[in-house]
Amino acid sequence: MNLNITVLPGDGIGPEVTEQALLVLQAVAEAFGHRVQSQHKVIGGAALTAVHDPLPADTVQACLKSSAVLLGAVGSPAFDHNPGHLRPEAGLLKIRRELGAYANLRPAVFFPALEDCSPLRAEIVRGTDIMIVRELLGGAYFGQPRSIEGDAGARVAVNTMRYAEHEVERIARVAFDLAMKRKRKVLSVDKANVLECSRLWRDVVTRIGKDYPEVKLGHQYVDSAAMLLVRRPAEFDVVLTENMFGDILSDQAGGVVGSLGLLASASIGGPVGLYEPVHGSAPDIAGKGIANPLGAILSAAMMLRHSFQLEQEAACVEKAVSAVLTEGARTADLAGKAHAAISTVEMGRRVVETVSRVASTQKSA
Repeated sequence: MNLNITVLPGDGIGPEVTEQALLVLQAVAEAFGHRVQSQHKVIGGAALTAVHDPLPADTVQACLKSSAVLLGAVGSPAFDHNPGHLRPEAGLLKIRRELGAYANLRPAVFFPALEDCSPLRAEIVRGTDIMIVRELLGGAYFGQPRSIEGDAGARVAVNTMRYAEHEVERIARVAFDLAMKRKRKVLSVDKANVLECSRLWRDVVTRIGKDYPEVKLGHQYVDSAAMLLVRRPAEFDVVLTENMFGDILSDQAGGVVGSLGLLASASIGGPVGLYEPVHGSAPDIAGKGIANPLGAILSAAMMLRHSFQLEQEAACVEKAVSAVLTEGARTADLAGKAHAAISTVEMGRRVVETVSRVASTQKSA
């Protein structure tokens, strides 16, 4: 199979982690007889620097012509004072919309080798395997009107949270379909005691849930869900929620399992899937060679699974990541006092080598 992808390295640590993810992708493709065809385009701050546009038209066209998109990170403090449409994040929101990627899948999996990295006691976090299904094209991040108006000292800011019934229905079906392949549990998170959007959300999710009688559906207010995520993370399976709540809860889940650097994501639903680590651009460590590439590498595994339907290859990458962690490989965010930190490049090299070994074992089994 030809794996035709567009690579958007982006800003900050994005180019560093994306390079390692691409090397792993090439290694697993070679091991299973596939070929990676990639092209690099700019987005975010890198695009603003190059062409004064956070998402150039040629980037969009390249993405739409490919089978999948691998994104590093978007964001730079150099553009903090720009108007909204000329900030790096505007490019990220726009590429999600251009690709029709309404479903954001964010797994948070606890690796047994990292018991010392979680702030929670081992017996609490052990067994955690959560899939957060976040609606990605609605809510306050996209709702209109939005504005800041008035003179300094008397300004008024407006953001609009908006959801249409069909938007809730389509993301709910993604969550229930995933639950059918997992533990058959969906927890829908909202704020239905306060927000009309959440009341509609809960009503639609309840209706869709009747089409999946094998799945146990629960509802939780977002503040209560945040507390339970810390107290009993291993009890969660699929968490379904709207855009902003999902953004917040998935970062919290990263802290629960040990580091944001471990979290991958897939943004799907349209013709082309978008895959990116959750950690952001981390400009404070950019260029130092210490960033954790595992979130980007695991995002590449999600690409293999969701865009190319290559389950064996995706599992190979995930097993390789687990193996190198078990062997004691740690980047700075995971090292603590018990391990020496290795570089971004070294972590990537170890995963590449392990992918080859795991692939040989899988093919001979």
